[in-house]
Amino acid sequence: MLKIDSIATGSGTVTLTLEGRLIGPWVDELRMACKRTLDTPASLTLDLGAVAFVDHDGVELLRSLAEQHARLTNCSPFVAEQLKP
Repeated sequence: MLKIDSIATGSGTVTLTLEGRLIGPWVDELRMACKRTLDTPASLTLDLGAVAFVDHDGVELLRSLAEQHARLTNCSPFVAEQLKP
């Protein structure tokens, strides 16, 4: 399961705070949540501090989001290692 909390700041940034495991159907849920923000002028930050595990599809999504200038923050060493090319 993955919990996604959205926090909009007055500075034009939307932060999605993730908690749990980014796997299976939760990858598509995150993709849709990010698309809503990326379709606006706001910048997107993903707080991955409480993410315990990311599967292959989740890694690909996070890499894609980073290429679209989303900021990935608070990655655990495990998740950071998964995100390396």
